[in-house]
Amino acid sequence: MYDPTREAAPDALPQRIRKGRGAIGNASGRFEPVTRHPIDDGWGHPFRTREIEPPIKTTVSIDRSRTIIARNTSPDIGFEQSINPYRGCEHGCVYCFARPTHAWLGLSPGLDFESRLFAKPDAPALLRKELSAKSYRCSPIAMGTNTDPYQPIERDYRITRRILAVLSDCGHPVTLVTKSAMVLRDLDILAPMAKRGLVKVCLSVTTLDRGLARRMEPRASTPVRRLEAIAGLKAAGVPVGVMAAPMIPALNDMELERILEAASSAGASEAGYILLRLPLEIKALFADWLQSHFPDKAKHVLSLVRETRGGKLYQSGFGTRMVGQGPYAELLKARFASACRRFGLNERRFDLDTSQFEPPSPNAGQLKLL
Repeated sequence: MYDPTREAAPDALPQRIRKGRGAIGNASGRFEPVTRHPIDDGWGHPFRTREIEPPIKTTVSIDRSRTIIARNTSPDIGFEQSINPYRGCEHGCVYCFARPTHAWLGLSPGLDFESRLFAKPDAPALLRKELSAKSYRCSPIAMGTNTDPYQPIERDYRITRRILAVLSDCGHPVTLVTKSAMVLRDLDILAPMAKRGLVKVCLSVTTLDRGLARRMEPRASTPVRRLEAIAGLKAAGVPVGVMAAPMIPALNDMELERILEAASSAGASEAGYILLRLPLEIKALFADWLQSHFPDKAKHVLSLVRETRGGKLYQSGFGTRMVGQGPYAELLKARFASACRRFGLNERRFDLDTSQFEPPSPNAGQLKLL
């Protein structure tokens, strides 16, 4: 039986930090029949005299998915459908709840998730095809719900931008969640959509501490750049919010009010938060990361996490998985509500308009006869 908290073999080489990466290790996913651990065979290791392992190169493969819109029926998630232009995410956020999805590909939710990526260049064409179906019913499409649509490889592949162009042409509403200031690149599409009530953007800000951000989410935009992105979106007339997520007990939770204040000052009008989630393989990944970066805090952090999850590191029940339960979770919820009132957040919500949607022609690019 798969055990995400299983310990490494006694003779396994210790895992060490890799520059520019979030995960410490690359353990096999839960569907693999074997678990592999590097060991010292007596010949030594050329890098074991270093405190930091050598870098890992990012590789990108092409994903030939036949559909692009994913449907959601979870009662505690505020969207019905979403699009993910990429699998895996180079931002390397160690806590990312999407990491376990890489196990479906026979890869590790650890370093593989942030270095062995998959792009979906056919996504815009697939989207046109699905939107043109007679059975399609318009509701806002969410992007950034699994992996970041503006992760670094978007600079070259531009899949997110092309998806937004399709949605704009069809008058289809969309929401975006990102940790990247690259979102400002697409203001020429987003600003006109915003005037029509078709888009809103949320910047995820986990910490204002640049050093902590570099450890938790090594290839995401710095906190300052994310706040600048909020300001840039606001100036362009794009409704923008902030997601203080995840809140990690005894690590970044004390910053909650400062994050919300900074985001509000930059122009955010909506806000949300999520308590740290550790499903499946992330339990061990996060514990290893804590032990490597914050050995003096690791035990305390995990103890507080268990307090919010009924004595476990994670509970997946709808309604509580995002915010936890117990005294600590209730206090965090109260702090969030108080801060929102103080900084004028969530005073009104921007509802997106679905009435403007017009299905694209199934033969886009061909001239109409009549």
